[in-house]
This record gives sequence, C-alpha cells and structure tokens, in this order.
Amino acid sequence: MANVVGVKFKDAGKMYYFNPGNIKVKMGDHVIVETARGIEFGTVTLEETTISDSTLVAPLKDIIRIATPDDVKKHEKNLAKKGEALRLCQEKIDAHKLEMKLIDVEYTFDNSKVVFYFTADGRVDFRELVKDLAAVFRMRIELRQIGVRDEAKMIGGVGNCGRGLCCNTWLTDFEPVSIKMAKVQNLSLNPAKISGICGRLMCCLKYENDIYTQFKKGMPNTGERIKTPDGIGIVTDVNILENLIKTRLVLEEASESNGNEEKLSTEFYTYGKEEIKRLGKKNGNRNKKKNDSIVDEYDKIDEALMKEIEELMKD
Repeated sequence: MANVVGVKFKDAGKMYYFNPGNIKVKMGDHVIVETARGIEFGTVTLEETTISDSTLVAPLKDIIRIATPDDVKKHEKNLAKKGEALRLCQEKIDAHKLEMKLIDVEYTFDNSKVVFYFTADGRVDFRELVKDLAAVFRMRIELRQIGVRDEAKMIGGVGNCGRGLCCNTWLTDFEPVSIKMAKVQNLSLNPAKISGICGRLMCCLKYENDIYTQFKKGMPNTGERIKTPDGIGIVTDVNILENLIKTRLVLEEASESNGNEEKLSTEFYTYGKEEIKRLGKKNGNRNKKKNDSIVDEYDKIDEALMKEIEELMKD
C-alpha cells in the first residue's frame, strides 16, 4: 500500500498519482511536481489516500512543493505565451509547406521544452521544422501527432445536445464506441446523426449503452410478430425508455385468396412489454439482413479508423 495524492494538469485531463512525502496538501491546491516531461504545474484533485501498489505505475514521482505566488505567475506567463508560439510555428509550417494542422502548444513549467500538437492525414517529415523551431525558441522541441478525438478534446466546442463537449469538460478517457450501440438505442444509422464534431461516433453512445441494453431485454424488434391481448400483431415501433410497443394487428393471414399478403389493421395499438408474448419473425427478414449488413459495414469503417488513429498516436 502507498500514500498518494491525485494531481491533474488539465481540467478534463487524466489524474496522476504522486507521492506527497511530508507535504500536506488539500483539494484545489496548486503544486509543483516532477514528471517524465520535466517539472510541471498541477492541481490537486484527490487528497492524500492509500491505494494498492498494483494500481501504481512505478516509479512514483514526488510532489516538490505547494505552488508559491511566483509559481502561479510563471504558469500564467507560460499560458500567455501560447498564442505567439502557435503563430510562429504556423509560419514555419507554411514556409516548409507541410500538410499538417497545428492544434495546440504547451510549455513545461521550467521552460525546458515546448510541445506542439498537430493532426495530419499521414506521417509527416518535420525534421527541418524542428530545427527551425529550436533556433527560434532555444529549447527542446517536441511535435506530437494526435487523433481527431484528441483534437476535439483540446479545442472544445458544442455538441449536438447543445452542451459543451464531454471530452473537453469532464470525460478523462476515450473508450471504444461501436455502431451497434447506436442500433441498441434505435438511432438512425446515418453517420451525420450519430457522430460528434470530431467525425467519430459520439462518446455518449458508450456510457448510455448499458442502460439501453438492460431496458431492451425482452423487447421485440421492429417487424417481429407478437401475441397481444387483442390478437397477433406486427411490431411497427419500439420505445425502449417508455417500455411501449406499437403494433398493427393481423386481421387476415396470408393466403392464395389475398395474394399471399397479410391484411393488417389501419389503426395502431400500443402495449407494454409485460402485455405481449414474442413469437418470432415471419416477415421483414430481408430488411433485417439489409440493416445488419449496414451495421457490419459501419463497424468495419469504425474499426479501421480506430486502428489508423492508434497507429498515428504510436508514431
């Protein structure tokens, strides 16, 4: 077991554990810590607690000190320099005619290194760019290629719901999202309607998926035949959250006399899940196969994009 303190470097960033030593800190304190990137300025988001050694990433770095007023001023000065750094870097990018989009820049607290974040369609040879930037800033230069999700997290924006992006306001980690999650929620499979401003599937599909999966248990699918208190019906719509099933009753079974087509009621009947009994599908199989093929195709596209971003981030 080890005594640790949780520290964040960004509001919606990951929390990292540090060894408090003999320093007493409380929630919201600004602290100076040692990281793999160098000396950094962070904020305490978890007061001293004890956790298992198995959950720690060794070696555990130390909290150097609680930030002084001079440290806070230095941190604010580093933030103020970002605009000029972005302008200078963009000029160098344009001069070298590189196909890359500059996203953000960070100075380490001790000004030993400056990190530029960018996106690009493929790999970029930025060796000459690094030389030029090193001559201008006179410190270590790091250019880091990120994915479109990370771009949205850094820049921020407003989602389809009208609120700030989850990734930019509170979501600390990205989790895999599948097109099948949209299908569980009976959403349109139109990519424009289920994708965030980053162009990837909306993160909220993931953390809403469990409750929708639970509610959907025992619910029929559209086109399925069910037994209702009023007779056999064909499901036309399913409202998972309200536990309601809309159907059209089968008035006459398919036969040669009616051209092998069922005669359905013109009125719609609504039932709760507990009022019906599932009988399985008799029709709509062709639409089901078509719909499933669409889902599979989107899954392949989404998986390919995930792999591409993962490879770019490795580089």
